[in-house]
Amino acid sequence: MLIVAHTIASCHRLLDVVELLEEDPRIQTVFTVPPDAFNRGVARHLHRIGALVLPWPQAVREEFDLALTAAYGGLADLHAPVLVMAHGAGHGKTTRPSGRRGPALATAPVYGLDPQRLTRNGEVLPSAIALSHEHELDILRRQCPEAVPVAVVAGDPCFDRLVASLPERGRYRRALGVDDDQELVVVSSTWGRTGLFGNRPDLLPLVMDQLPRERFRVAALLHPAVWCAHGHRQVRAWLRSCREAGLILPGPEDDWRSVVVAADHVIGDHGSVTTYAAALGRKVLHLAPGLSAVTAGSAQETVIGAAERLDPRRPVPDQLRSVRPVDQAAVVARLTSRPGRAGTLLRQTMYRLLRLDEPGRHRQPAPVPEPRVRSERSS
Repeated sequence: MLIVAHTIASCHRLLDVVELLEEDPRIQTVFTVPPDAFNRGVARHLHRIGALVLPWPQAVREEFDLALTAAYGGLADLHAPVLVMAHGAGHGKTTRPSGRRGPALATAPVYGLDPQRLTRNGEVLPSAIALSHEHELDILRRQCPEAVPVAVVAGDPCFDRLVASLPERGRYRRALGVDDDQELVVVSSTWGRTGLFGNRPDLLPLVMDQLPRERFRVAALLHPAVWCAHGHRQVRAWLRSCREAGLILPGPEDDWRSVVVAADHVIGDHGSVTTYAAALGRKVLHLAPGLSAVTAGSAQETVIGAAERLDPRRPVPDQLRSVRPVDQAAVVARLTSRPGRAGTLLRQTMYRLLRLDEPGRHRQPAPVPEPRVRSERSS
């Protein structure tokens, strides 16, 4: 079985899914890192966790019984049945078809459910497409109907692990150095100019200045592509004053989910972390570019449409105190059609593609590891 890890972000999702069957002695898992603008650090991370990594040129020469990926580059080069899935909170972002000019389409294509990424010369490339929600099946039926027969509505494995991690919230907070009488504020940013970090680089210093340390702790979760595009040294340099003031700054390889479980408040954008935080019932303020950037009917749209918008001109503590929670049940209902079942359904799909009998019983989702990072002031 070949695991195709394009980026650190997709690698996080793939490792969750690989755990569903890698204990099977009939299966050998190997990893590869294809060409990608944001693949810096992926091979190093895989080697650090002990994975067997094949160079991409070798991987595309070999035949495998199954290939697993959470991105779309190089699908046509693989010699294996391919299972493809999203690496974030479903297929929540729209895209503009490459090479297309002229006015915007009335309905922007949903990224990852379009023929540009799923087909080549009229042929559907994946053998299975894992979807988190029935709504995505409707989008696929509209955008790429030829791919509907291979679609599997399997739910969201990341959300299921977040839910399984909720009983460990106290342990995560202690590992982060957050006291019982403190509130943890997480500032989350996706990548690119519309992301919070790219659009408002002044926000983190503003939050750090306004939130008293004795009452609040602040953590920043930056999309792995931010670290990849700018370099670890540069990102840490830009945030040096914040880090010296106590900012908790996990690296891109760290599991961000424990920080979200530990959080009391999340200030975010249209990225997946904001959506998952709202689905866990965390209080959310957003600085998102608007609903045009997200898929209509998605959990992201539900969150951005319902959450209060942060006003940087007003005192941040006042806004945290007065924020109204988003309807948690409404977000979950848009995030997954199979809550708690993603692991079971993905495992069944992989064994079907491998043409192997599924052994034993599926394990329940496990809590994520406790965070390994603390603020520099407290370390």
